Amino acid sequence: MCRGCMDKTMHAELPGLAVLTEDAAMAPYATIDHAAEQAYFNDIYLLAPVGYFVLSFDTAILQMNVVGADLLGLARDHPGQVSFRQFVAPRFHEDFDRFLRRAINSGQPEHCNLQMQRNRSQQGFPVSLRASADASGQGVRVVLEPAEGKLAALERSEERFRRIVHNAEEGIWEIDAAARTSFVNPKMAQMLGYSIEDMLDQPLVAFMDEEGRTILERNIARRQQGLSERHEFKFLRKDGSDLWATLATNPIFDADGGYRGALALVTDVTDSRISAERIWHQANFDELTALPNRHMFQDRLGQEIKKARREGLQLALLFIDLDGFKEVNDTLGHQQGDAVLVEAARRIGLCVRSSDTVARLGGDEFTVILSGLEQADGIDRIAQSVLALLNRPFALEGAQAAISGSVGIALYPADAATPEDLLRSADQAMYAAKQGGRNRYSYFTPDLQLAAQARQQVTLDLRSALALDQFELHYQPIVNLQSGKIERAEALLRWRHPQRGLLAPAEFLPFAEAGGMMLEIGDWVFRQAAQQARRWQDELGGGFQVSINQSPAQLRGDAALYVDWLKLATRLGLPPRSMVLEITEGVLLDGAGRVAERLRELREMGLQVALDNFGTGYSSLSHLKHFGIDLLKLDRSFIQHLASDSGDLAMCEALIVMAHKLGLRVVAEGVETAAQSGLLAMAGCDYAQGYVFAGALPVAEFAALARRGGSLLN
Repeated sequence: MCRGCMDKTMHAELPGLAVLTEDAAMAPYATIDHAAEQAYFNDIYLLAPVGYFVLSFDTAILQMNVVGADLLGLARDHPGQVSFRQFVAPRFHEDFDRFLRRAINSGQPEHCNLQMQRNRSQQGFPVSLRASADASGQGVRVVLEPAEGKLAALERSEERFRRIVHNAEEGIWEIDAAARTSFVNPKMAQMLGYSIEDMLDQPLVAFMDEEGRTILERNIARRQQGLSERHEFKFLRKDGSDLWATLATNPIFDADGGYRGALALVTDVTDSRISAERIWHQANFDELTALPNRHMFQDRLGQEIKKARREGLQLALLFIDLDGFKEVNDTLGHQQGDAVLVEAARRIGLCVRSSDTVARLGGDEFTVILSGLEQADGIDRIAQSVLALLNRPFALEGAQAAISGSVGIALYPADAATPEDLLRSADQAMYAAKQGGRNRYSYFTPDLQLAAQARQQVTLDLRSALALDQFELHYQPIVNLQSGKIERAEALLRWRHPQRGLLAPAEFLPFAEAGGMMLEIGDWVFRQAAQQARRWQDELGGGFQVSINQSPAQLRGDAALYVDWLKLATRLGLPPRSMVLEITEGVLLDGAGRVAERLRELREMGLQVALDNFGTGYSSLSHLKHFGIDLLKLDRSFIQHLASDSGDLAMCEALIVMAHKLGLRVVAEGVETAAQSGLLAMAGCDYAQGYVFAGALPVAEFAALARRGGSLLN
């Protein structure tokens, strides 16, 4: 094949690559670190169809490509301490040394012709060398081409090059000066889902999205200046899917230094990119609702506060807690609960701007960052919209859930200056909304801050109260309205605080519940009351009963707690029915299925159950039978206006009759006068308790009253 034919074939199949053999290797390079140097060399020069070497100043071979190693008969991967100069024929050593000094000192590519030999016993062969100083200033880059037999050598190397390129597992992509595709290998076409013919002469941007086009345009000037680059781009496959690829790009110049295009080695990194994005998404977004999680929320809140400070604007933080969500979870199951959380997230998002941030902190807690506020007058409207949407029924599979929201609002910079303080302030405001009745919103104020600090101190004190034996039980008599004798007592908890004196339950139990201490305190109450019941049965009669109040947390707790109580009663020789567990009407609606099962377990153990404050909630008499109640306690609201001709008396009589029909005994609470006591006795009520007999008494005073004997009805 003639040289002209060879050149023509070369340009037809691999346009621009022949130019690389002459001039591209001499292009200036951007300075890169040593760790990346080998990767750049492999990406750009490994497969070049000429010998390519990187030498130290003493001509030790640092790197060489496939063709260079073949010409000198060396193992490419392990050149060792081999000197390039030893392959120069001895009579050309001085010419080579002068040539190398010029290349190092002039800063311009230098050229010379000389003879080289593989070893001293072989005949030398003429070569053409081109050299220039490496941009790092630490070495010399040399291109070697055989001078005699050049055509045959080129034919062999170019044939080998074509074979490697067409079978390469990496994409090879060449573009011309106008950034149009002049060559791709089969792998590159396959990666994008096109045929080679479909890609040829197409602009590079035809395979990119808008972001990729911007990056490409930004770096055109760098390529035209002869700088090698390595970038990660997103390409669009023929089917519309994304191809993330790393491009190691080298510019191509003609003999006169004119820019002719670029050659890139393309590596598919889609899988690793998707994996990295998945890991990032999992670390920053809530898996259930797809909202930013606590980590992402904290980062955005910090950024928004910096922006507000810089621009002199306000920022509002809404802290949202779902009211009644736990009941949905308990009664309908976690799958339905998750559906409520997803829908709640969607509804909250409808109330804010696209520039605002809605996040889920965990559980049923959400936050909203309202940024860039010039005035705070729009916050009320947003909070009201959130409450209105959350208050609408949630349609679920085979059921319907009703919840609401409590919203706390804190403002930057009025309420706090840091992200942590702002979140704390919004949380305290939310707590105030809950305390105020739920389904409402509340702004943070300094009073809320003081109240929060007081709550925190009470919680800390509570944790030491058990260990320091600061709790005690007082007992209120429950009187038999027929005999007038004390047959029962309700145990009421008191806290003898070292600074504040004797505290009633309302002053500390809400903090114990919020601090998760109800199980510990409730266990202490039962054990103390059971021991006291045993003593009073010995003293006052075997049928004496003591009732204790049960919180929702105790009923939801582990059944092992009640098993331990039963074991305690056995050790004390106390019949289990001697202990009565009092629950409120609200507990019956707090996960009805689980409560019914737990109450059934308690009755099987022999413990009795009383429904306290009956008439203030939503219970019906059918509930009483369904839940297995033993004792009904009429709320004081029925008793306080009791008179012989009042509707309250008629209501009490009706309730007492129906309760007796269901096999329940009735206790009237809040009895304060002898007249009320008499009317209740005439109506058939079984028991009464109230100040007409006595309030809650310490153990000694209660025992003295009970030992006195006789009837308290007089």
